[in-house]
Amino acid sequence: MSETSARLLRLLSLLQIHRDWSGAELAERLGVSARTVRRDVDRLRELGYPVNAGPGTGGGYRLGAGAELPPLLLDDDEAVAVAVGLRTAAGQGIEGIGETSVRALAKLEQVLPDRLRRRVSALNAVTVPMLRDGPPSGAVDPALLTELAHLCRDGERLRFEYRSHEGATGRRTVEPHRLVCTERRWYLVAWDVDRADWRTFRVDRITPKPPHGPRFPPREPPAEDLAAYVSRGVSTRAYATHSVVRLLVPLHEAAERISPSAGTLEADGADACILRSGAASLELMVVHVMMLGLPFQVLEPAELTEAVRTVRDRLDAALTRSTALIPRQCQLP
Repeated sequence: MSETSARLLRLLSLLQIHRDWSGAELAERLGVSARTVRRDVDRLRELGYPVNAGPGTGGGYRLGAGAELPPLLLDDDEAVAVAVGLRTAAGQGIEGIGETSVRALAKLEQVLPDRLRRRVSALNAVTVPMLRDGPPSGAVDPALLTELAHLCRDGERLRFEYRSHEGATGRRTVEPHRLVCTERRWYLVAWDVDRADWRTFRVDRITPKPPHGPRFPPREPPAEDLAAYVSRGVSTRAYATHSVVRLLVPLHEAAERISPSAGTLEADGADACILRSGAASLELMVVHVMMLGLPFQVLEPAELTEAVRTVRDRLDAALTRSTALIPRQCQLP
Protein backbone atom coordinates (compact mmCIF):
# COMPACT_ATOMS: atom_id res chain seq x y z
CA MET A 1 0.00 0.00 0.00
CA SER A 2 1.41 3.40 -0.97
CA GLU A 3 2.21 6.00 1.66
CA THR A 4 -0.67 8.20 0.46
CA SER A 5 -3.21 5.35 0.67
CA ALA A 6 -2.03 4.39 4.13
CA ARG A 7 -2.36 7.99 5.26
CA LEU A 8 -5.90 8.18 3.86
CA LEU A 9 -6.86 5.14 5.89
CA ARG A 10 -5.39 6.71 9.04
CA LEU A 11 -7.25 9.96 8.33
CA LEU A 12 -10.53 8.12 7.80
CA SER A 13 -9.99 6.19 11.02
CA LEU A 14 -9.60 9.45 12.95
CA LEU A 15 -12.71 10.99 11.34
CA GLN A 16 -14.79 7.92 12.24
CA ILE A 17 -14.40 8.75 15.94
CA HIS A 18 -17.32 11.21 15.38
CA ARG A 19 -15.72 14.34 16.76
CA ASP A 20 -14.54 17.58 15.21
CA TRP A 21 -10.86 17.72 14.27
CA SER A 22 -9.08 20.94 13.41
CA GLY A 23 -6.75 20.88 10.45
CA ALA A 24 -3.80 21.46 12.78
CA GLU A 25 -4.76 18.47 14.98
CA LEU A 26 -5.06 16.15 12.00
CA ALA A 27 -1.80 17.40 10.55
CA GLU A 28 -0.03 16.70 13.85
CA ARG A 29 -1.54 13.22 14.14
CA LEU A 30 -0.62 12.33 10.57
CA GLY A 31 2.76 14.05 10.54
CA VAL A 32 1.96 16.15 7.48
CA SER A 33 1.17 19.77 6.67
CA ALA A 34 -2.28 21.35 6.93
CA ARG A 35 -2.24 21.70 3.14
CA THR A 36 -1.75 17.92 2.77
CA VAL A 37 -4.66 17.33 5.14
CA ARG A 38 -6.92 19.48 2.96
CA ARG A 39 -5.79 17.58 -0.12
CA ASP A 40 -6.41 14.21 1.56
CA VAL A 41 -9.87 15.34 2.68
CA ASP A 42 -10.67 16.18 -0.95
CA ARG A 43 -9.56 12.67 -1.96
CA LEU A 44 -11.88 11.11 0.62
CA ARG A 45 -14.75 13.17 -0.72
CA GLU A 46 -13.98 11.92 -4.23
CA LEU A 47 -14.23 8.36 -2.88
CA GLY A 48 -17.69 9.06 -1.53
CA TYR A 49 -16.97 9.92 2.10
CA PRO A 50 -18.92 13.06 3.10
CA VAL A 51 -16.35 14.99 5.14
CA ASN A 52 -17.90 18.17 6.51
CA ALA A 53 -15.75 21.21 7.24
CA GLY A 54 -16.69 24.04 9.60
CA PRO A 55 -15.97 27.65 8.50
CA GLY A 56 -13.37 29.93 10.08
CA THR A 57 -10.43 29.30 12.36
CA GLY A 58 -12.61 27.56 14.93
CA GLY A 59 -14.05 25.16 12.38
CA GLY A 60 -13.10 21.54 12.05
CA TYR A 61 -13.51 18.36 10.01
CA ARG A 62 -16.17 15.75 10.77
CA LEU A 63 -17.36 12.66 8.90
CA GLY A 64 -21.03 13.16 8.01
CA ALA A 65 -23.81 11.02 6.59
CA GLY A 66 -23.91 10.83 2.81
CA ALA A 67 -26.39 9.96 0.08
CA GLU A 68 -24.30 6.95 -0.96
CA LEU A 69 -22.66 4.29 1.17
CA PRO A 70 -18.88 4.66 0.82
CA PRO A 71 -16.46 1.75 0.99
CA LEU A 72 -16.13 0.13 4.40
CA LEU A 73 -12.82 -0.54 6.10
CA LEU A 74 -12.90 -3.88 7.96
CA ASP A 75 -10.10 -5.96 9.38
CA ASP A 76 -10.15 -9.76 8.98
CA ASP A 77 -12.11 -10.55 12.14
CA GLU A 78 -14.62 -7.76 11.48
CA ALA A 79 -15.23 -8.97 7.92
CA VAL A 80 -15.84 -12.55 9.08
CA ALA A 81 -18.13 -11.33 11.88
CA VAL A 82 -20.21 -9.28 9.42
CA ALA A 83 -20.50 -12.21 7.01
CA VAL A 84 -21.56 -14.63 9.75
CA GLY A 85 -24.01 -12.05 11.12
CA LEU A 86 -25.62 -11.66 7.71
CA ARG A 87 -25.79 -15.44 7.37
CA THR A 88 -27.87 -15.78 10.54
CA ALA A 89 -29.82 -12.49 10.38
CA ALA A 90 -32.97 -14.10 8.95
CA GLY A 91 -33.89 -15.53 12.35
CA GLN A 92 -33.45 -12.40 14.44
CA GLY A 93 -36.99 -11.08 14.41
CA ILE A 94 -36.58 -8.24 11.90
CA GLU A 95 -39.24 -8.40 9.21
CA GLY A 96 -37.97 -8.72 5.64
CA ILE A 97 -34.31 -8.81 6.65
CA GLY A 98 -33.64 -12.32 5.32
CA GLU A 99 -33.67 -11.49 1.61
CA THR A 100 -31.76 -8.24 2.19
CA SER A 101 -29.12 -10.12 4.19
CA VAL A 102 -28.62 -12.62 1.37
CA ARG A 103 -28.03 -9.81 -1.15
CA ALA A 104 -25.61 -8.03 1.19
CA LEU A 105 -23.75 -11.28 1.91
CA ALA A 106 -23.36 -11.98 -1.81
CA LYS A 107 -21.81 -8.54 -2.33
CA LEU A 108 -19.50 -8.93 0.66
CA GLU A 109 -18.26 -12.36 -0.40
CA GLN A 110 -17.34 -10.97 -3.83
CA VAL A 111 -14.73 -8.68 -2.29
CA LEU A 112 -13.48 -10.94 0.52
CA PRO A 113 -9.91 -12.16 0.16
CA ASP A 114 -9.60 -15.89 -0.48
CA ARG A 115 -8.37 -16.60 3.05
CA LEU A 116 -11.47 -14.98 4.56
CA ARG A 117 -13.86 -16.45 2.01
CA ARG A 118 -12.64 -19.92 2.96
CA ARG A 119 -13.26 -19.19 6.66
CA VAL A 120 -16.81 -18.00 6.02
CA SER A 121 -17.59 -20.79 3.56
CA ALA A 122 -16.35 -23.44 5.99
CA LEU A 123 -18.59 -22.13 8.75
CA ASN A 124 -21.61 -21.90 6.44
CA ALA A 125 -21.01 -25.41 5.11
CA VAL A 126 -21.21 -27.05 8.52
CA THR A 127 -23.96 -24.86 9.99
CA VAL A 128 -27.63 -25.86 9.77
CA PRO A 129 -30.07 -23.12 10.87
CA MET A 130 -33.04 -24.30 12.92
CA LEU A 131 -35.70 -21.66 12.35
CA ARG A 132 -39.46 -21.66 12.78
CA ASP A 133 -41.66 -21.97 9.71
CA GLY A 134 -43.01 -18.63 8.53
CA PRO A 135 -42.14 -15.20 9.89
CA PRO A 136 -40.82 -15.10 13.46
CA SER A 137 -43.18 -14.06 16.23
CA GLY A 138 -42.97 -10.36 16.95
CA ALA A 139 -41.23 -9.52 13.64
CA VAL A 140 -40.40 -5.82 13.37
CA ASP A 141 -40.13 -3.55 10.34
CA PRO A 142 -36.47 -2.48 10.01
CA ALA A 143 -37.61 1.08 9.18
CA LEU A 144 -39.42 1.25 12.52
CA LEU A 145 -36.30 0.09 14.38
CA THR A 146 -34.25 2.74 12.59
CA GLU A 147 -36.79 5.46 13.41
CA LEU A 148 -36.85 4.51 17.10
CA ALA A 149 -33.07 4.28 17.25
CA HIS A 150 -32.72 7.81 15.86
CA LEU A 151 -35.22 9.19 18.39
CA CYS A 152 -33.32 7.49 21.24
CA ARG A 153 -30.03 8.87 19.97
CA ASP A 154 -31.29 12.41 19.33
CA GLY A 155 -33.43 12.65 22.48
CA GLU A 156 -36.73 13.43 20.75
CA ARG A 157 -40.19 12.64 22.09
CA LEU A 158 -42.12 9.86 20.36
CA ARG A 159 -45.88 9.76 19.83
CA PHE A 160 -47.41 6.44 18.88
CA GLU A 161 -50.40 4.17 18.98
CA TYR A 162 -49.84 1.08 21.12
CA ARG A 163 -51.67 -2.23 20.93
CA SER A 164 -51.85 -4.05 24.25
CA HIS A 165 -51.66 -7.82 24.80
CA GLU A 166 -55.47 -7.91 24.91
CA GLY A 167 -55.74 -6.06 21.59
CA ALA A 168 -56.85 -2.67 22.93
CA THR A 169 -55.16 0.39 21.41
CA GLY A 170 -54.26 3.72 22.95
CA ARG A 171 -52.06 6.76 22.34
CA ARG A 172 -48.77 7.24 24.16
CA THR A 173 -46.21 10.03 24.37
CA VAL A 174 -42.80 8.94 25.61
CA GLU A 175 -39.18 9.95 25.91
CA PRO A 176 -37.41 6.98 24.26
CA HIS A 177 -34.23 5.81 25.97
CA ARG A 178 -32.99 2.46 24.62
CA LEU A 179 -33.93 -0.49 22.41
CA VAL A 180 -33.48 -3.95 23.92
CA CYS A 181 -33.56 -7.17 21.90
CA THR A 182 -34.36 -10.37 23.78
CA GLU A 183 -34.65 -13.61 21.84
CA ARG A 184 -36.89 -12.80 18.84
CA ARG A 185 -38.53 -9.66 20.17
CA TRP A 186 -37.54 -6.01 20.41
CA TYR A 187 -38.52 -3.73 23.28
CA LEU A 188 -38.40 0.03 23.75
CA VAL A 189 -37.51 1.35 27.22
CA ALA A 190 -38.99 4.84 27.57
CA TRP A 191 -40.25 7.41 30.05
CA ASP A 192 -44.05 7.62 29.72
CA VAL A 193 -44.85 11.34 29.89
CA ASP A 194 -48.52 10.96 30.88
CA ARG A 195 -47.85 8.29 33.52
CA ALA A 196 -44.67 9.93 34.80
CA ASP A 197 -42.89 6.57 35.00
CA TRP A 198 -40.67 4.23 33.04
CA ARG A 199 -42.38 1.72 30.74
CA THR A 200 -41.32 -1.11 28.43
CA PHE A 201 -43.10 -1.46 25.06
CA ARG A 202 -42.98 -4.27 22.53
CA VAL A 203 -41.78 -2.65 19.32
CA ASP A 204 -43.98 -4.80 17.05
CA ARG A 205 -47.04 -3.25 18.78
CA ILE A 206 -45.91 0.34 18.15
CA THR A 207 -47.32 2.47 15.33
CA PRO A 208 -45.60 5.89 15.28
CA LYS A 209 -47.81 8.95 14.91
CA PRO A 210 -45.56 11.86 13.79
CA PRO A 211 -44.62 14.61 14.16
CA HIS A 212 -42.07 13.75 16.83
CA GLY A 213 -40.37 16.10 19.27
CA PRO A 214 -39.56 18.32 20.97
CA ARG A 215 -36.14 17.35 22.32
CA PHE A 216 -35.81 16.44 25.97
CA PRO A 217 -32.91 16.34 28.45
CA PRO A 218 -31.68 12.82 29.26
CA ARG A 219 -33.02 11.12 32.38
CA GLU A 220 -31.35 8.70 34.75
CA PRO A 221 -32.28 5.24 33.36
CA PRO A 222 -34.48 2.92 35.46
CA ALA A 223 -31.61 0.43 35.89
CA GLU A 224 -27.93 0.13 35.10
CA ASP A 225 -28.52 -3.24 33.43
CA LEU A 226 -31.39 -2.57 31.01
CA ALA A 227 -31.37 -6.14 29.67
CA ALA A 228 -32.10 -7.45 33.18
CA TYR A 229 -34.66 -4.67 33.69
CA VAL A 230 -36.58 -5.70 30.56
CA SER A 231 -36.30 -9.38 31.48
CA ARG A 232 -37.91 -8.71 34.87
CA GLY A 233 -40.60 -6.63 33.22
CA VAL A 234 -41.68 -9.15 30.59
CA SER A 235 -41.30 -12.25 32.79
CA THR A 236 -42.56 -10.97 36.16
CA ARG A 237 -43.89 -7.43 36.48
CA ALA A 238 -46.31 -7.85 33.58
CA TYR A 239 -48.25 -10.58 35.43
CA ALA A 240 -50.67 -10.47 38.34
CA THR A 241 -49.10 -13.46 40.12
CA HIS A 242 -45.42 -13.43 41.10
CA SER A 243 -43.34 -16.22 42.55
CA VAL A 244 -39.90 -16.96 43.96
CA VAL A 245 -38.71 -20.55 43.57
CA ARG A 246 -35.41 -22.22 44.46
CA LEU A 247 -34.27 -24.56 41.73
CA LEU A 248 -32.06 -27.34 43.06
CA VAL A 249 -29.63 -27.25 40.15
CA PRO A 250 -26.65 -24.97 39.38
CA LEU A 251 -27.34 -21.63 37.73
CA HIS A 252 -25.78 -22.62 34.39
CA GLU A 253 -28.01 -25.70 34.13
CA ALA A 254 -31.18 -23.70 34.82
CA ALA A 255 -30.14 -20.99 32.34
CA GLU A 256 -30.04 -23.61 29.58
CA ARG A 257 -33.79 -24.19 30.02
CA ILE A 258 -35.12 -20.80 31.12
CA SER A 259 -35.03 -17.86 28.73
CA PRO A 260 -34.81 -14.23 29.93
CA SER A 261 -38.44 -13.71 28.90
CA ALA A 262 -39.60 -16.60 31.13
CA GLY A 263 -37.94 -15.50 34.37
CA THR A 264 -34.85 -14.08 36.01
CA LEU A 265 -32.20 -16.27 37.62
CA GLU A 266 -29.56 -15.68 40.27
CA ALA A 267 -27.15 -18.09 41.90
CA ASP A 268 -27.92 -19.46 45.36
CA GLY A 269 -24.73 -21.26 46.18
CA ALA A 270 -22.93 -23.66 43.87
CA ASP A 271 -25.77 -26.17 43.48
CA ALA A 272 -28.94 -24.06 43.43
CA CYS A 273 -30.41 -20.85 42.03
CA ILE A 274 -33.38 -18.56 42.55
CA LEU A 275 -36.03 -18.16 39.85
CA ARG A 276 -38.34 -15.13 39.88
CA SER A 277 -41.19 -15.23 37.41
CA GLY A 278 -44.83 -14.35 36.86
CA ALA A 279 -48.02 -15.88 35.50
CA ALA A 280 -51.66 -15.00 35.00
CA SER A 281 -52.73 -17.31 37.85
CA LEU A 282 -51.37 -19.65 40.52
CA GLU A 283 -52.50 -22.68 38.51
CA LEU A 284 -50.55 -21.53 35.46
CA MET A 285 -47.57 -20.82 37.70
CA VAL A 286 -47.61 -24.43 38.93
CA VAL A 287 -47.71 -25.68 35.33
CA HIS A 288 -44.85 -23.34 34.38
CA VAL A 289 -42.62 -24.57 37.21
CA MET A 290 -43.50 -28.24 36.67
CA MET A 291 -42.75 -28.04 32.94
CA LEU A 292 -39.20 -26.95 33.67
CA GLY A 293 -38.47 -30.53 34.66
CA LEU A 294 -36.20 -29.42 37.50
CA PRO A 295 -36.40 -30.15 41.24
CA PHE A 296 -37.65 -27.06 43.05
CA GLN A 297 -38.72 -25.57 46.37
CA VAL A 298 -41.37 -22.86 46.64
CA LEU A 299 -40.20 -19.83 48.63
CA GLU A 300 -43.09 -17.46 48.00
CA PRO A 301 -45.95 -16.87 47.96
CA ALA A 302 -47.40 -19.35 50.44
CA GLU A 303 -50.46 -19.68 48.20
CA LEU A 304 -48.27 -21.25 45.53
CA THR A 305 -47.39 -24.10 47.90
CA GLU A 306 -51.11 -24.73 48.42
CA ALA A 307 -51.66 -24.66 44.67
CA VAL A 308 -48.93 -27.28 44.23
CA ARG A 309 -50.67 -29.47 46.84
CA THR A 310 -53.98 -29.08 45.00
CA VAL A 311 -52.43 -30.14 41.70
CA ARG A 312 -50.71 -33.06 43.45
CA ASP A 313 -54.03 -34.26 44.90
CA ARG A 314 -55.73 -34.01 41.52
CA LEU A 315 -52.95 -36.03 39.90
CA ASP A 316 -53.12 -38.66 42.67
CA ALA A 317 -56.87 -38.95 42.20
CA ALA A 318 -56.47 -39.24 38.43
CA LEU A 319 -53.87 -41.99 38.83
CA THR A 320 -56.10 -43.86 41.26
CA ARG A 321 -59.04 -43.76 38.87
CA SER A 322 -56.89 -44.77 35.92
CA THR A 323 -55.37 -47.69 37.83
CA ALA A 324 -58.85 -48.93 38.75
CA LEU A 325 -59.70 -49.27 35.05
CA ILE A 326 -56.73 -51.53 34.29
CA PRO A 327 -57.66 -55.23 34.20
CA ARG A 328 -56.34 -57.07 37.21
CA GLN A 329 -54.08 -59.33 35.14
CA CYS A 330 -52.40 -56.23 33.63
CA GLN A 331 -51.74 -54.55 36.94
CA LEU A 332 -48.24 -54.65 38.32
CA PRO A 333 -47.78 -56.63 41.53
